[in-house]
Amino acid sequence: MGLLTIGAFAHATRLSAKALRRYDELGLLRPVRVDPYSGYRYYAPEQLERARLVAWLRRIGMPLARIGAVCDLYDASDTAAAAREVRAYWARVEADTAARRDLASFLVDHLSPDVSGDLPEDLSGDLPGNEDTTMTTTRELAIRYAAVTDRGLVRETNQDAAYAGERLLAVADGYGASGADAGAAAIEALRPLEAMAPGRAGDLLNALEDAVLRANEAVRGYDESGTTLTAMLWTGSRLALVHVGDTRAYLLRDGRLYRVTHDHTVVQAMVDEGRLTPEEAASHPQRALLLRALDGAEASGRAPEVRLHEARAGDRYLLCSDGLSAVVPEAEVLKALAAAATPSDAAHLLVAAAHAHGAPDNTACAVAYVAG
Repeated sequence: MGLLTIGAFAHATRLSAKALRRYDELGLLRPVRVDPYSGYRYYAPEQLERARLVAWLRRIGMPLARIGAVCDLYDASDTAAAAREVRAYWARVEADTAARRDLASFLVDHLSPDVSGDLPEDLSGDLPGNEDTTMTTTRELAIRYAAVTDRGLVRETNQDAAYAGERLLAVADGYGASGADAGAAAIEALRPLEAMAPGRAGDLLNALEDAVLRANEAVRGYDESGTTLTAMLWTGSRLALVHVGDTRAYLLRDGRLYRVTHDHTVVQAMVDEGRLTPEEAASHPQRALLLRALDGAEASGRAPEVRLHEARAGDRYLLCSDGLSAVVPEAEVLKALAAAATPSDAAHLLVAAAHAHGAPDNTACAVAYVAG
C-alpha cells in the first residue's frame, strides 16, 4: 500500500484534517512526507495504529502531552507501560470526578434543606479543651469532646497539636525546625470559628476556607517549616470538615469505621493511580512525603478539601495525626472508639495503642461523641 493523503488518513483514523495538522505542529503525529510545493501531507499505513490510539485517548480527555508519552511507549512495544499510564490517568480522572461529586452533593443538600446527605459507604503538651464537655445543638444533639497529644517513645520534641472546643475540633502535625509553632499557629488561626454564629451551610464552608487562608498566613513566618491540618466545625446537626495533608478524620457509625478524609501524599496518589497497592504503600519509604500542606506559600492555603456531613446521634468522630494512623491498625482504632465510655477515655486508649506499637512519632487525637 502506498502513502495515504491527509484526507484518506483522516477518514481511516476518525481524526479531522485540522486535528492532524495540529498534531504535526506538536510533533505528536508527523507525516512521512510533505509536498515541497503544495505543502500537502502524506502518511504511511504504519502510522494508522498510532493515530487511532491518539484518537481513542483524546476521546477519554487525555491531554496531548500525556498522549505523546503513551504513544511513544506503544511504539516501543512496551504496551504494559502504556497501559499503566492510561490506568493512572483514568484513576486521576475518577478522583477528580469524586471531588466534584461531593461538591454536587453539597449543592443539592444546600438547595434542598429538608434532604439529609448520606455518608458514602467506603470513605475509604495538652491544649485547652481536653476535659469532657457537653454542648446542645439546635437539633438537641449533645456533643462531648476531648483532645490529647503525646510525644511518643522516639521523638525528642512534640510537633503535634490538637484542640477540642464547643464547636471546633482540630489536629495539626507540624514539620521542620519550627513545626511545633507552625501547628499551634494554624490551630490558633481557626479558634475564632468557635464564636461564629450558626448560619447557612455555604457560609460555614466559606468560613472554614477563609480560616485556612489565615492559618497558612500564620505559618508563613516559620522558615522551612509547615503543618498539616484537619478540622471540624459543628453547627446544629451538621459538621463541616476542612483537610490539608495526611492528618485524618474517622467516623464510627453503626459499628463501622469510615475514613472521611483522603491523604494528600505522594504514596496515596500512587495508590489512586494504581501504581501501588495499599499494602505496598504502608511500608513505602516515601509514605510521609506530602503533596499538600500549609507552609506559608501563597498557593498552599487555597482550595483546601472541604466537606459537609450530617451528624447523627451515636456518631463518634476522631481526628488524628499520622503518629496514630500510620502505626495502629484501623481495627484497633474501631475497638478503642467503640469501647471507651467518654471521648477522653477514647483519646487516651488510642495514645496507649500507639505506644503499644512503638510510638515512633508524635500522636495527636481529638475525639467527639454525638448523643441524642
